[in-house]
Amino acid sequence: MAVRKLNPVTPGQRHKVAITFDQLTTDRPEKSLLGPKSKTGGRNNTGKMTMRYIGGGHKQRYRVIDFKRDKDNVPARVATIEYDPNRTARIALLVYADGEKRYIVAPNGLEIGQTVMSGAGAAPEVGNALFLSEIPLGTIIHNIELRPQQGAVMARSAGSYAQLVAREGKYASIKLPSGEVRMVLLTCRATVGTVSNSDHALERSGKAGRTRWLGRRPRVRGVVMNPVDHPMGGGEGRASGGQPRSRKGLFSKGLKTRAPKKHSSKYIIERRKK
Repeated sequence: MAVRKLNPVTPGQRHKVAITFDQLTTDRPEKSLLGPKSKTGGRNNTGKMTMRYIGGGHKQRYRVIDFKRDKDNVPARVATIEYDPNRTARIALLVYADGEKRYIVAPNGLEIGQTVMSGAGAAPEVGNALFLSEIPLGTIIHNIELRPQQGAVMARSAGSYAQLVAREGKYASIKLPSGEVRMVLLTCRATVGTVSNSDHALERSGKAGRTRWLGRRPRVRGVVMNPVDHPMGGGEGRASGGQPRSRKGLFSKGLKTRAPKKHSSKYIIERRKK
């Protein structure tokens, strides 16, 4: 993957940095793996707005992704690398030996026609999903389960990865993208490699309208609101006053928000770096 810096022939293209789609092999998704995706506009089931700055955007269809990789010991051929509007990474269509088709989050280096496997005994190669007990120490991994058979929840976005650093007893120690080191059960699965589309961080939309296509509305700073609307509002000119807080009065800079007695804290060996 690479990025393109466009010539400033229009104001919207002056600052635009676009991702090339060289890696993609088709623009038509697999129909059997598509699902509906409804928009909420940030409203809950009673019509009350519970999330601000959401609305509009292009119509999208959901791609059903196999985050569990539980079809063990059946070889699968990589048929296509595709774009997914619901995530920053690219997705790959796998066709298993028995004819079943599934989407996975595509790792860097995955090629068309390559064979991937999952389950016990699979080789620790790019795209293969293994138990943490079978992955060599020091291996770069992604799509990591937090609980066995839960499905991948960690290191799933474009360019992200984690590293298996140690094993002790029934736990593996994993260094996560945030810098946090935590213990995960050895019976959890992970996929070998780095998530694709690592150049996503270099992308620049170039204009406000491109953000609206993604369903994001303009965000209003608290400083420019009235005192009735936000703790930072009011004042003459650009005076903000007080401590930086959210609209609900919670401190917004430097305050720890993690529950002090949270059950999973005992699995964290090293906190994420600030």
